[in-house]
Amino acid sequence: MAIEGTTEVREKRIRLGMVGGGSGAFIGAVHRMAARLDDHFVLVAGALSSTPEKAKNSGAELGLDPLRSYSDFKEMAIREAKLKNGIEAVAIVTPNHVHYEAAREFLKRGIHVICDKPLTSTLSDAKKLKKLADESDALFVLTHNYTGYPMVREAREMIENGDIGAVRLVQMEYPQDWLTENIEQSGQKQAAWRTDPSKSGAGGSTGDIGTHAYNLGAFVSGLELEELAADLDSFVEGRALDDNAHVMMRFKAKNGQRAKGLLWCSQVAPGHENGLMVRVYGTKGGLEWTQKDPNYLWYTPFGEPKRLITRAGAGSGPAAARVSRIPSGHPEGYLEGFANIYTEAARAIFAKRKGVAVDPAVIYPTIDDGMKGMVFVDACVQSSKRNGAWIKV
Repeated sequence: MAIEGTTEVREKRIRLGMVGGGSGAFIGAVHRMAARLDDHFVLVAGALSSTPEKAKNSGAELGLDPLRSYSDFKEMAIREAKLKNGIEAVAIVTPNHVHYEAAREFLKRGIHVICDKPLTSTLSDAKKLKKLADESDALFVLTHNYTGYPMVREAREMIENGDIGAVRLVQMEYPQDWLTENIEQSGQKQAAWRTDPSKSGAGGSTGDIGTHAYNLGAFVSGLELEELAADLDSFVEGRALDDNAHVMMRFKAKNGQRAKGLLWCSQVAPGHENGLMVRVYGTKGGLEWTQKDPNYLWYTPFGEPKRLITRAGAGSGPAAARVSRIPSGHPEGYLEGFANIYTEAARAIFAKRKGVAVDPAVIYPTIDDGMKGMVFVDACVQSSKRNGAWIKV
């Protein structure tokens, strides 16, 4: 098993708090499972809901000390910072519009922040949060969880090693179908806040899943976006935010090669439950990864038959091995990939505790990745308003 888990580390679990993620919250439960999988964190405090009674009940369900189950995240930040055994890190799993204010309270008290994506609901809040994070000694981790998959790490390593040559093309897709009808009007909680500009921000599908696809493409390819042209639609009548987007991209030149990108994200594509995928083509070959088969990476050297590389199998390299838990042939998936982000964060926090440099092999999305996502969404919205004009980022 590549994930480290010595007795010494386990005796010093990171004391974790959580903002949001109360009863019935999907992503809060995912974060808690991810944090516990490799046994580096223990949940000791929470402000699990903006509704005091629900916050209290949610804390009781999770077995939190009633004195550390808060109804307000600011109160939680102030009190936990004063406790001898207060939280060392906080997971923020609220709707987007709460991210900035919650993260601000913990960062300014030196508490590490692990925040769900996108970074914030507005670009202006994102800029303020980046300034705070840059000035704080605390770590800021953004849970772009798909970067935690072993075969995504494998693809990134192969591209860095030049296995497909200089990158020419990056294709990113993230289609879903769950918002094909106007379910937000029925009171469906997840749909209601995700389609509300006051809570989600300027981007609908672009902010919710487009940022994941864009982050994945940039992470694997190592490219930096230069400009984009976007066509955003709200196909469902009365919907205030986009539910489908087509985005063309031009990347900055790397290794003497200029690359182009194409991104499609949709939440109104019947037949697609969660169709995240990335394809990268270079001067010497191509790579393809899809989340529905996350343990597989397809590699095609130009002029040769397509090859299947499997997680922990023959041909798989060290980047995938260090974030794999079990032998090849046993599937690892969404929760394990998510847990890899938490474990990478734990490794960085352990290094902070000891006052030593973080191992260069440790990779996790940062505040800078969050900023890139917010700039991406803002540029998409600007471009679409100008009938698909090219926007410099």
